[in-house]
Amino acid sequence: MIIKIDLQSEIPIYTQLQNSIIEGIVTGELKPGEALPSVRNMASDIGINMHTVNKAYNLLRQEGFIQSHRQKGVVINPDGMPQVTEEYLEKLKQVLGPIIAEALCRGMEAEDFNTLCSGIYSNLQEKRRQV
Repeated sequence: MIIKIDLQSEIPIYTQLQNSIIEGIVTGELKPGEALPSVRNMASDIGINMHTVNKAYNLLRQEGFIQSHRQKGVVINPDGMPQVTEEYLEKLKQVLGPIIAEALCRGMEAEDFNTLCSGIYSNLQEKRRQV
């Protein structure tokens, strides 16, 4: 799997790493039980600080996307992905709220916003089917 990090982005690097791993899981590039590179190797491979990788891995572990395995190291959760919970829905509202507010300020119509979201969702589903 190719991890894409934009060092010029306003999005924190650990968040970009988290997002890349989650996208790899949803598209099937990363399979349940598959080992991820060690913190040291991941940092070296993509040219970022080990603490940044560690932060991303810790957040992914807390959310249930990855697990620590004694022999394999860090692996994609073999027991399945986290489910939609009330806590997740609240987090989603907090993330989407400012994005929708900005879209409204810029004059974006609900239909255009929904079309954009549907397109992104469909694109990820299509990638998932191809793997």
